[in-house]
This record gives sequence, structure tokens and C-alpha cells, in this order.
Amino acid sequence: MESGPSLVVTLLIGLAIAYVGGLAARALRLPPIVGYLLAGVAVGPSTLGVAADLHTVEELAQIGVVLLLFGVGLHFSLADLRTVWRVAVPGALLQITASAALGFGVARLIGFAAEPAAALAMCLAVASTVVATRSLGERGRLMTQAGRIALGWLVVQDLVVVVALVVLPGGAPSPFAAAYGAVAGGAIKVLAAAVFAAVMLPLGRRLIPWILTLTARDGSRELFRLAVIVAALGIAYLAAAMVGVSPALGAFFAGVIIAESDVSHQAAGESVPVQQVFTVLFFVSVGMLFDPGVLLRAPWQVAAVSLMVVVGNALITLLALLALSTAPRGALEVAALLAQIGEFSFILSGAAAKNGLLSGDGRSLVLAAALISILLQPLMLRLAEAAAVPLEQLRFLRAWHAGGREVRRRDTLPKLDGHAIIIGHGRVGSVIAETLRAQSVPYIVIEQDLRFAQRLRREHVPVIYGDAAWPEVFEAAGPERARLLVIAIPEKSAVRRILAAAHAINPALDIVARTHSHAEADWLKRHGVGRVVMGESQTANEMASYAMDRFHATS
Repeated sequence: MESGPSLVVTLLIGLAIAYVGGLAARALRLPPIVGYLLAGVAVGPSTLGVAADLHTVEELAQIGVVLLLFGVGLHFSLADLRTVWRVAVPGALLQITASAALGFGVARLIGFAAEPAAALAMCLAVASTVVATRSLGERGRLMTQAGRIALGWLVVQDLVVVVALVVLPGGAPSPFAAAYGAVAGGAIKVLAAAVFAAVMLPLGRRLIPWILTLTARDGSRELFRLAVIVAALGIAYLAAAMVGVSPALGAFFAGVIIAESDVSHQAAGESVPVQQVFTVLFFVSVGMLFDPGVLLRAPWQVAAVSLMVVVGNALITLLALLALSTAPRGALEVAALLAQIGEFSFILSGAAAKNGLLSGDGRSLVLAAALISILLQPLMLRLAEAAAVPLEQLRFLRAWHAGGREVRRRDTLPKLDGHAIIIGHGRVGSVIAETLRAQSVPYIVIEQDLRFAQRLRREHVPVIYGDAAWPEVFEAAGPERARLLVIAIPEKSAVRRILAAAHAINPALDIVARTHSHAEADWLKRHGVGRVVMGESQTANEMASYAMDRFHATS
């Protein structure tokens, strides 16, 4: 009896082709993800057919998805997620509904019958968590407002996929569905997921950090790393086995549970190397599943579904976010991040194909749209950045985003003179504000997070809600009368726009800003910033100074 390639051979082939593809992509100045995808296409069963077990590659890739979502959860607190639910829940539900309707129309136009069109439409309506979170992580955007909205949006999409798998005939048989019908079964399954989260979060927040802390005290990094991986995979498995939600969502909850503990940073560091290896296999598996022949058999169908995903989903997401009063720049970034499809679509298309709702070519269309949309994501993000300024200039959009109540609140602020303006009241801005308050120095804060701004108001902090780069927002802080501008946010594009607005209104205004880059620090100094602070440099200088003091003291 002939057996397939071993796990070791499959793992070796997958990582080796990813390495070669990644090197080629870097040489061409493309993201490594592009190389991983195209390497998978090159050696897949439909092309060279290199002897690797595709099923095993997919299983290994699933581990990567689980560990990636675990890492994302480690960087988010429940408070972070609560700040975006009012946007993410209605926005994601509206986007999925509109995207599915558009996808159904596109599918019918290219010749699909009603039921296959509905299955294809659902596959085209949900984005890849892996692609979006990896893109956010590589650009250092996970902790931004746009990053939190994107993550909340993806969690809602994951729950919708759970329902869709139950509703799809034969997609995910369940005793709930058998007893109560598909729709009721799906609703009960989501309720079960909520109960699981409600039980696991308080229980896990005591038990898992306690186990990890106990392991850390032992001093063995090897055991600690093993405990972290077991926690991630264990909770992911429990979520899938007990409730039926995706293992990735369970792993995300595991990360959120550990995020509040003292060992969260070490847990994140220990899981990253393992996570990166297996996440690479996810992109290779996508490429291996793709049949390039579909590009010749159905070029117009491929173009139609890809356009629907890249352009249709992006526009629908953007409009939904703008309708929910999200800042235009953040709305554009989230729309570009979600203008792709991935693992959820593969799960749905696989269930539909197994049930006979989608043909082999139908599933190939989903894979083609996934591959094309993932390859185009870097371009979409650049287009979103370029479109931000003209979109922000639309006066009706500014008025809609701010709202009449916010405008009236700006008018009631005290007319300060010789004061400081603090952009951002996060970890850096809050310390500066506290210091100024202790010295009775007048100041006013501009904060772009509405919920945070409302909390500051309740604490009697003078605050303006909005984007400081908008003239209406910045002018409300009285920059023409201010003595100092403190730009306490690190995002390069935002800092440059605020700097331009400040120079236009008050060229003599003294400015202090923060950055993480030497090149950006040089640029800021050349453009009129009186003091540029780099956290890493400040830390290094203080440590070096202390080291030299100790050497002088003992010499």
C-alpha cells in the first residue's frame, strides 16, 4: 500500500518553497506574503504537483491561524474591544448583508443558479483575519483606533460564519439545527458561544495567568513557552469542540484572557516565533489550493468576483463606517484592510462544495478572488492613504463626523491664552496633562477616540473630540493664542498633517513631538519642531549615562 509523504517531508517542502518565494518577493520589493502565495501556486497539485500532502499543509496552516489570533488577543484588553463594539457590530452586520446581496447579484449575472449564487455570495462577504491582522502588525497599527475597529469587525464576521455553517444544508450538522431548524440552531449556537465567553473569561483570567505565573517562577523559558502554546491551542480546541465556533476565535479569547496578566508580554514574545512559522504555511496552502486553469476557463467570472471583493467590499465597508461617524482616514484604512477574503471563505466554500451547492469551478472562483485580493491589499492600503486627504476636505463629511452636539461643546470651552494643546491623551499625553495640571498650567486636549473623550469630560478635563488635522477641530483649541503644542501621538502621517495645520495658523507656535524613527526625527526638526523625543533613544541614553556613572564610580 502506497503512503503519502510524511509530516516531516510536507513541513520541509512547505517551508522551503515559502523561503524561496519570500526571498524572490523581497528582491522585487514586494511584501513576503506575495512570495508565499505565488510559491504555493507554483508547486500546487494543479501546476508542478510537488509531493506534499495538501491536507497536512492545511492542518498545519490552521495552527498558524490559531496562534496568530492568540497573539492578537494578547495585545488587546477587553476595554479596548468595548470601545469599538458600537461601530463594529452594526457596521459588520450591515457590511455582510450588503456584500452578500451584491455578491448574489454578481453570481447571478455570471450564470449561477439561485442556491449556488447564495453560497458564493456568503463566501465573498467575509474577510481574512490572518491577512488583516498580519498587515496591521507589520505596519504597527494594531493598537490604533482603526486596528481595534478592524479586529472587532472580524470577530463579528467570525460569529456570522458560525451561523452560516449551520444554515448551509449539510454544512455543519448540529443537534440544535436538527431539533429547531437551521436558523434557530444557528442562533442557539451563537448564544452558546456567548455563554462560553462569559464563563471562560472570568474563570480563565484567574486560572491561566496563575498557571503561567507559576511556570515563570520556575525559571524555565522552555516550560513557559510550552505552557503558552498549550493554553492557546487548548482553549481553541475547547471552543471548537464544546461550542462549535472556529478554533481561531477560541484562541483570540485565550489571548484576551492572558492580556490582563503580568506575564502577557513574555507570553506574546514566546509565541511569536512559533506563530510566524505556521502562519507562513497558511499563505502557502492558499496558493496550493488554487487552480490557475480557472483563469483560462472563466476569465470574466474571475474578474467579476475579484472586483466585487476588492472594490465592492471596500466601498460598502467605507460607507458603513462613515455612516457610523468614523473618521474618514480610519474608515479608509479599515475598508482597505477588509477588501480581501481568506480562511473563512475557504471554510464556507468547502462546506458548500461538500453539499453540492458549489461546483469545483465555483470553489476555484473563491480561491481566485482570495489570491487576487490578498495580492492587491498593499496597493489598496496605499490608495486609501492617498484618498484620505481629499475625503477629509469634504465639509459635509466633517460636519457629519463631528455632529452638532460636538460643535456646540467646542463653543462652550473656555477661551484660554498662553496655554498648551495636547494631541492625544494616551499613555504619553496623559502624563504630560497630569504634570501641567499639577503646575496649574492651562491646557486643552484634542482626542480622536469619542468614548475616551467623553470619559475625560466626565473627569472635567478640557477636551475637544475630533481629528486635530481638521481646521475646524484644531482652531477650536485656540492655537493662535497657544504657547505650546504637544503632539503625543506617534503615527507619522497624522503628525505631519497636524504640523502643517499648526504652521498655517500660528507659525510661531512652539512644538514638541514624538517619533520612533531617526529619519522622521530629522524631518520634524527640519520642519519647525522645537523638540523631538524618541522613546528608544531616551531610554538608551539614560542607560548609557548610568553605565558610565557606575564605571567612573568604581574606577
